[in-house]
Amino acid sequence: MEIVAYGVLADERPLLQDAFDQAFAGRHELRCLGLFLNRDTAPTAAGHEVVLSSVNDTLDAAVLRALAKGGTRMIAQRATGYNNIDLTAAKELGMTVARVSSYSPYSVAEFAWALALAVDRRIVRAAHRTREFDFRLDGLMGRDLHGRTAGVVGTGKIGAVFARIAHGFGMRLLGWDVAENPDCLALGMQYVERERLFAEADLVSLHVPLLPDTHHLVDARVLALMKDDAILVNSSRGGLVDTDALLETLRAGRLAGVGLDVYEEEAGVFFLDKSLEVMTDERLARLMTFNNVLVTSHQAYFTRDAVGQIAATTVANVEDYFAGRTGDNTLVRPPAA
Repeated sequence: MEIVAYGVLADERPLLQDAFDQAFAGRHELRCLGLFLNRDTAPTAAGHEVVLSSVNDTLDAAVLRALAKGGTRMIAQRATGYNNIDLTAAKELGMTVARVSSYSPYSVAEFAWALALAVDRRIVRAAHRTREFDFRLDGLMGRDLHGRTAGVVGTGKIGAVFARIAHGFGMRLLGWDVAENPDCLALGMQYVERERLFAEADLVSLHVPLLPDTHHLVDARVLALMKDDAILVNSSRGGLVDTDALLETLRAGRLAGVGLDVYEEEAGVFFLDKSLEVMTDERLARLMTFNNVLVTSHQAYFTRDAVGQIAATTVANVEDYFAGRTGDNTLVRPPAA
């Protein structure tokens, strides 16, 4: 049987192929496609019982119906997030849907810190200058993070690693989550209300999933509470931040820096080369005009360690499907026989 994977990145392909070959050599073949799965490309999945999807694929009801009509019975998402999949429609169509519930939390937490330090110490601007042999320090002054306050929004596996690194910097820790993490408490973290965290933190990092309750968690009201010289980092999901409210905050000259690895309208933009096109997304274009904003293209997870774990877990999910098993990674179970 041939299994098709969509949105496969060049550096991801050998890791996914290797994991697949080790598990299914001689039984199933893997076809890796760089194109994303959506209404236009769904017909290319016809005849494939199993489809491996990426976080930037669009798997709404219409796409899922097209896949089901073509014979697809299993969707294996190569990511933790699954807000791009209509689970209700998948269940109605009798599909099995699985995801990668966890992978290296260090990949995302370390990258979030890379963003925080880059905007605090003006690394990108400095690098651009020195490439042009401009070695002035004007406008590059940052500040020590030691002794300041880090606000960690979401203290699961990734948030806990971020907090541990902040503790290593000698920062005071504030946390916000539905449940307190004992590991974070052991670091001296104080759990507070969301409003207090945003008001007191010098650095705020977001590590919560995108759910109806967390959509635009960082809105105009919350941004107004932040210190004028605070730093905001989002390496989780773009929809957590109200982009229009953030733009208004930046236009008002507030916030020392913003590091964004995700953007709420990133689908159809991130992971693609748009350098020869006119950027029609005005909000994203405006974000790029602020010299204290650093935008990267959803690469926080992109380490060999994490992608290897994602590939291995995805293969295990497919193995479970063929064996008739379900587990913690299963989002939609197949109908009972």
